[in-house]
Amino acid sequence: IFHHTELYISIPRTCLPIVYHPDYNITFMGLEKLHPFDSGKWGKVICYLKEEQFIHDGNIVGALEATEEDLLVVHTKHYLNRLKWSLVVATITEIPPLLFLPNFLVQRKVLKPLRTQTGGTIMAGKLAIDRGWAINVGGGFHHCSSDRGGGFCAYADITLAIKFLFERVQGISKATIIDLDAHQGNGHERDFMDDRRVFIMDMYNPYIYPRDEYAKRAIKRKVELEWGTEDFEYLQKVHLHSEGALNEVQPDIIVYNAGTDILDGDPLGGLSISPQGIVKRDEIVFRAARRRGIPILMITSGGYQKKTARIIANSILNLFQQHLIDPCRQCRLSGVICSVPLMLFVVSACSLSSASVIL
Repeated sequence: IFHHTELYISIPRTCLPIVYHPDYNITFMGLEKLHPFDSGKWGKVICYLKEEQFIHDGNIVGALEATEEDLLVVHTKHYLNRLKWSLVVATITEIPPLLFLPNFLVQRKVLKPLRTQTGGTIMAGKLAIDRGWAINVGGGFHHCSSDRGGGFCAYADITLAIKFLFERVQGISKATIIDLDAHQGNGHERDFMDDRRVFIMDMYNPYIYPRDEYAKRAIKRKVELEWGTEDFEYLQKVHLHSEGALNEVQPDIIVYNAGTDILDGDPLGGLSISPQGIVKRDEIVFRAARRRGIPILMITSGGYQKKTARIIANSILNLFQQHLIDPCRQCRLSGVICSVPLMLFVVSACSLSSASVIL
């Protein structure tokens, strides 16, 4: 018997499987500026896609906040209770002044946005199964596991999305995580350490945070990159290892953590990939999924330069132009058009407040 959740409510076919909500954004007294992240990243992505007339206010899916019951599918009660202490949240987010704020403000201004992005990832997981692909414009908190957070990752949205699918969607029993953020995804690795249903490919800079040697034991295909790795070598490895991972195990769902902190000049990633290289990287992964008919969920994860929002938008447009995402693609499992109404949140992305999240 599963708890009741709003996150799996049916989505009208008039909506693209692109999930977003203005509540993704975090802004409070300028504290978000203390972290090296483009605090308007998600709203800018939406704004750019609207400028290109790829989306409009009525055809994207409004993310819903994950409830405590939703979070308990993965997280321990002890861990969630610890988030009621501002000191703990300040440590996870690496924003020390949060320590001095009342926790009700921290909950409202910091954790609620992260819970909404987490709800968006869970929703996008189900959408990916129904439509063949889905993109959560936020999420990708790959440093958080069931009982510990870090690197501005307070909720384990990747683990939650996969666990929800395993428990609630018939026929979904194997998943592959392709984590191409510049940082090691130690959170989901710890969560799936002994779970043979989940195959993890992680391609990252091993010389930067988190350098979690224990978590590395869960990686089935580990690709460690040298400082300053550039496009040619990088894209060769993405192609080789994504194809190899999907040849080794044919999953029912791919969770693709598409961090843009691999961009040349990123202050935290230490790699040297061009904007065109990032667009091509995403195309390679989606093409491998499409060729095999495997549903794919993309989450945007880390990226610490102002231009990353434009790159993400360009990548999504390129996926459409390459016919790798298709707004008219039929439901994979049932072939039935969803008809249960869902209240959509009207997005006014160009006037959003600033946001701050780092992964």
